[in-house]
Amino acid sequence: MNATTNPRSRGRNPRGQGERLREDIVTAAVRLLDELADDQALSMRAVAREVGIAATSVYIHFADRDALVLAALEQCHRDLVRALDQAETAADPVARLRARLLHLGDWVRRHPGLYKVLHESTLNQRAAMEFKQELGERTTAAVRRCMDAGLAAPGDAAEVSLDLRAAVHGAVSMRVNQPDLPWPPLEEQIDRFLIKLAGIAPASLSQGL
Repeated sequence: MNATTNPRSRGRNPRGQGERLREDIVTAAVRLLDELADDQALSMRAVAREVGIAATSVYIHFADRDALVLAALEQCHRDLVRALDQAETAADPVARLRARLLHLGDWVRRHPGLYKVLHESTLNQRAAMEFKQELGERTTAAVRRCMDAGLAAPGDAAEVSLDLRAAVHGAVSMRVNQPDLPWPPLEEQIDRFLIKLAGIAPASLSQGL
């Protein structure tokens, strides 16, 4: 059954609602990428079926699959940044940094497919994703707040942030790709990263719990 005969097919959007259709297409692509865990497995026709429109309508908004996947990943990343910011509810900067890293781990647990496409897909080698820099900048700011408060070892916040992100991404990526290993609780690993890489005192971590 093709997109033009799909029983879910909907009528043409009223004038001025083209942007809404574009958003629906991107949202559908995000859902499918999370299920497929592979940008190469995504087809424009499948996205059209998910939305209930003709495949030609997808091409009106996106020239090819890469353009659609990039838009989907940008939306996914924007939503993740917002969620991580909202996770920083504590006043204590160490607790806020810890909450940010833990929430990232929880997001990956719930969306392993999106994580693989966002960080491990071939598209990363073929397209620039400048929007991913924002997440690193927010983590660096969180590390700097800990340093400014005297709760983390003094140093280069950007360097420590990079070390922390490398460690956390390694931990969550290995969980996605090797789920049967006897993993310790992610909270324990993140606490060790904060102690060893950021120089945060164990007492500061326990106070933020």
